[in-house]
Parts: sequence; C-alpha cells; structure tokens
Amino acid sequence: MSPDTTTHVQTSWEKIKPISEQAAQLFYGRLFEVYPEVRPMFKGDMKAQGRMLMAILSNAVDSLNKLEAIVQPVKNMGARHAGYGVNPGDYDKVAAALLWTLGQGLGDDFTPEVKAAWVEVYTLLADTMQAGAAEQAV
Repeated sequence: MSPDTTTHVQTSWEKIKPISEQAAQLFYGRLFEVYPEVRPMFKGDMKAQGRMLMAILSNAVDSLNKLEAIVQPVKNMGARHAGYGVNPGDYDKVAAALLWTLGQGLGDDFTPEVKAAWVEVYTLLADTMQAGAAEQAV
C-alpha cells in the first residue's frame, strides 16, 4: 500500500469521525435499503452495531502503517462473520454501502483519489476477512 493511499484514507477518516454516529446510520440505512436480504443477519441494537462498526474502521485506519498487527484480528473477524452467514458476495454489498456513505459524509472531499484509496483499503480488509473465513472452513 502506498503512502498516498494511507494518507488519503487516514485524512478522510478524520473528517468522518466527528459524524460517526450519523455515518453509521447512513451506512446501515443504505445497506438495508439496497440489499434488504442482508437485514436478517443483523440482530440486536443497531446503534451499538454502528458504534462497533465505527470502532473497527477506526482501528483499521489507525493501523494502516502497521498492517501486520491487524492481520490476525481481521482474519478472526472474517471467521466470525462466516458464522453469521456472511458469504463472499456480501462483501461487495458492504463496499458499495461504505463508499456511498463516505461520499455522503465527505462531499466534495470524496475525490476520485480518495475513493480509490478506500477501495484499495477495503479490498485488502475484505480479502483478509475472507481468508480467515476460508481457514475456519478447512
């Protein structure tokens, strides 16, 4: 991952953090609106789920300069998600909702370069999660 990718993601995330509660609501609203089939995977308090999502994203963004520290936790998260019924196609749905949410939250600051950086980071995280799910299935 290039230093520019890390900088774009970390700088843009700093702009999302102050509106993290709203961003989480936008994310889940969009996810469930466009992909209602994933709604049954989410049980319980969605505000708490939103806080957990934002914390996980913050940790990942903060760790971009030391990715090796989060590889195993991300794999473990992927294994847990497989247990919830998440399949590989669901990662694309989450990507679409996340990118849409970032666009809403960042407005004009969601430039093509920032979007490309987020796509790269999300793809890395999603691939790592799916590797963890595959390891569990063996």
